[in-house]
Amino acid sequence: MIKMAKLKPFKDLVKMNKFYYYKISINSLNKLILFNVFILITACQTKTRDTISLKNTFQNKFYIGAAINTAQYLEEDQRALPILNKHFNSITPENDLKWMYIHPYPDSFYFDLSDKFVEFGLVNNMFIVGHTLIWHNQTPDWVFFHKDGEILTREELLARMKTHIYTVVGRYKGQINGWDVVNEALNEDGSMRESFWYQIIGEDYVAKAFQFAYEADPQAELYYNDYNLHNVNKADGAVQLVKSIQKQGIPVTGIGMQGHWGLGYPTKKELEDSIIKFKELGIVAITELDVDVLPSGSGYQGADISLQEVLIEKLNPYRENLPDSIQHLQSKQYEMFFEVFLKYSENISRITTWGVTDDDSWKNEWPISNRTNYPLLFDREGNPKPIVKTIIQLIE
Repeated sequence: MIKMAKLKPFKDLVKMNKFYYYKISINSLNKLILFNVFILITACQTKTRDTISLKNTFQNKFYIGAAINTAQYLEEDQRALPILNKHFNSITPENDLKWMYIHPYPDSFYFDLSDKFVEFGLVNNMFIVGHTLIWHNQTPDWVFFHKDGEILTREELLARMKTHIYTVVGRYKGQINGWDVVNEALNEDGSMRESFWYQIIGEDYVAKAFQFAYEADPQAELYYNDYNLHNVNKADGAVQLVKSIQKQGIPVTGIGMQGHWGLGYPTKKELEDSIIKFKELGIVAITELDVDVLPSGSGYQGADISLQEVLIEKLNPYRENLPDSIQHLQSKQYEMFFEVFLKYSENISRITTWGVTDDDSWKNEWPISNRTNYPLLFDREGNPKPIVKTIIQLIE
C-alpha cells in the first residue's frame, strides 16, 4: 500500500520555510500567467485569422464585390454564403435585373427576384449595383418592334426606354447605390455599335438613358460599362462618348471597366493608361473581373456573348484540375492587377469579380459550352486560392 503524506496546514508551511513557500507561489503564478497569455495569444490569432478578408483588407481603398446568381442571394448556395459574408461588401446581380428577366412583356414587370436581391444586399450592409438598364443583348424583341413586326419610331422607343428606367430605378431609389446604365455601346475601334438602340434613336440614346436614370434617382452612381477598355481605340471612344454626355449637363459618375481578361492581357501599361484616361471623367470601377486560363480557338479577346466557338478536346485541357504552372501564371496576373488597383485606389471605387467561385463562372459555358475553367479567386469547393493571401499581403 502506498502511504500518502499528510499535508501540513498552510500556516505551518509558511513557518517552516517562507522562502520555499514564496518560491512555489511565484513559480505557480508565472505558470498561470504564461498559460493565460498563451490562451490570449491563441484567441487573438484565431480572431485575426477570422477577420482577415478581402473586404476588411481593402476597406479603406475600394469595395470588393461579386456578381451573384439567384441561388446565392436566395441563400440556397451554402458554399457561397460564408465566402460572400466574409470577403465581399458589394454585390451585382448576374442576370435578374436585365431587361428580359425583369420586364419580359410590355405591361409586365417581374420584381420578385430583384426584390430578394436588393433585400439580401441591404440586410448584409452591402454596396448594391444594378446591372444593367440598356443593353443590345438580353432585351426582348417587343422593345423594338410592334406586334405586327413594324419597327418602332424614335419617339416610341424613347418612351419605352423612359418607362423602363423610371420604373426599375424608381422602385429601388435609395436602395441600389449604383447602376450600369448603358452596357457595351461601342465597337472595338471606339465607334458606336449599330444596335437597335442606335439605329432607331441615334447616338444620343446613351445620353437619354443617363438622363432618365438621373431623373429617376439623382443620388445613385451612374456608370458606362464595357469590355476591352484596356485597348486604346475603345478606351478613347469611351472617353469621347462620356465627355459628350457630361458636356450636356447630364451626370455620368464614371466608367465600369469589365475585367474579362486572360493570362496574357491586359499588360500593366495598357491597364494603367486606361485608368489614367478614365479617372479624368469620374470614378473608375472594375466591374466584371475574371482571368480566363483556357485556350481560345479563334484568339478572340473580349466578352461579346453572341460569339460561340466549337468544343474540341484541346480547348478544354484542364478537366480534372489546374496545373500549378498555369495557376502560377494566373496568380501573377491577378497580383499585377491589384498592384495597379492599389496605385490608383483614390480613383477606383470598386473591384467586382464576375462570380464567387470557379464553379459559378460563366466562363465554363462561354465562348465554348461544357468546359472547366478556373477564372476566379475561390475554387470549386469554395476555398481561397493562394492568390487571395498574396493580394491581401500587398497591403498588410
